[in-house]
Amino acid sequence: MNILVINCGSSSLKFQLIDAETEKLSAKGLCERIGIEGSKITYSPAGGEKEETLAPMANHTDAIRLVLNALTNEKTGVVKSLDEIGAVGHRIVHGGEKFAQSTLINEEVMAAITECNDLAPLHNPANLIGINACRELMPDTPMAAVFDTAFHQTMPEKAYMYGLPYEYYEKYRIRRYGFHGTSHSYVSRRAAEVLGKKYEDLKIIVCHLGNGASVSAVMGGKCVDTSMGLTPLEGLIMGTRSGDIDPAIMEFIAHKENKSIDEVMAVLNKKSGVLGLSDNLSSDFRDLEAGYRAGNPRAVNAMETFAYRVAKYIGAYTAAMNGVDLICFTAGVGENSAFTRSMICRYLGYLGVELDEEANGRRGEEIAISTPESRTVVMVIPTNEELAIARETYRLLQ
Repeated sequence: MNILVINCGSSSLKFQLIDAETEKLSAKGLCERIGIEGSKITYSPAGGEKEETLAPMANHTDAIRLVLNALTNEKTGVVKSLDEIGAVGHRIVHGGEKFAQSTLINEEVMAAITECNDLAPLHNPANLIGINACRELMPDTPMAAVFDTAFHQTMPEKAYMYGLPYEYYEKYRIRRYGFHGTSHSYVSRRAAEVLGKKYEDLKIIVCHLGNGASVSAVMGGKCVDTSMGLTPLEGLIMGTRSGDIDPAIMEFIAHKENKSIDEVMAVLNKKSGVLGLSDNLSSDFRDLEAGYRAGNPRAVNAMETFAYRVAKYIGAYTAAMNGVDLICFTAGVGENSAFTRSMICRYLGYLGVELDEEANGRRGEEIAISTPESRTVVMVIPTNEELAIARETYRLLQ
């Protein structure tokens, strides 16, 4: 069965077509600048050449239509008709407490996702637009919702509650939810498979490090804690997000700079993180690494602070699980920056971590980067959220 995986942003749409039985990728692509002048679609069939086409996309329905046209194109398409697409799997950022697992989409599910819009105002509405666009163009095709927050719903109350008046939880469900759950689930499970060990027997820490970054603690195959909270702003310092701060800073900045709460939130979400720490040098870790090597003091500070925060979370989650067997690095920075991994692992001597520098220097592989003598195994596992979504969608149809 061919499963189309859709990941909608506010002005973008990523897609993959995956054969669910063989788990082979048939095609992938990206629609950019939806609703903005200069929109384009990038399409890459497996084994074929990448195509970039400028095409007007007034909305996500236009984008979905272009995706389906590309997939069924006589010359470069990978299916002859839409009938060959058995289902569509949609990434949904926030499921709140309503969804502890993936689910097939119906009107009740759509209404429940809509109720979570306040928790993810930049993401959930775009996800819903993508679903509606697909339903309009493929009305008879089953569709599944796979939630970023679902994997973290196994966290115990002591891990997800904030030290706020309990009425706010009762009224508004203000609590920690976590994100990147599809990635954390895939990577932790895949790491156990690569090691040839039972997933349920391991204590695993997953470091999903990219422009958005989070750490999770997975014990006995279940998430017991994660660094992001009610929103993706909590936790690690990220590309442009502040991560953990003293909440009183918001009031302090608002008074000093005469800013509204919305303006302060914009600073914390879009102007902070390593971008802010580096004095606007860059939010791209490749630029910061180059700046570090060149001796730029702002780049050095940003990289050192980022690595320190990751190492602190690893320590916290080791304590939460009373030990750790395996630490995994994944996502853009986690998979590709040997430099950043090395900086983080310098703090982990107390766990008996010994880094294999030759292995750490390799890219694009599922690989152990710790030495055989290392008391804690450290691995790089490239994430594959699209495959995880396809698997979940296929499972729901069985």
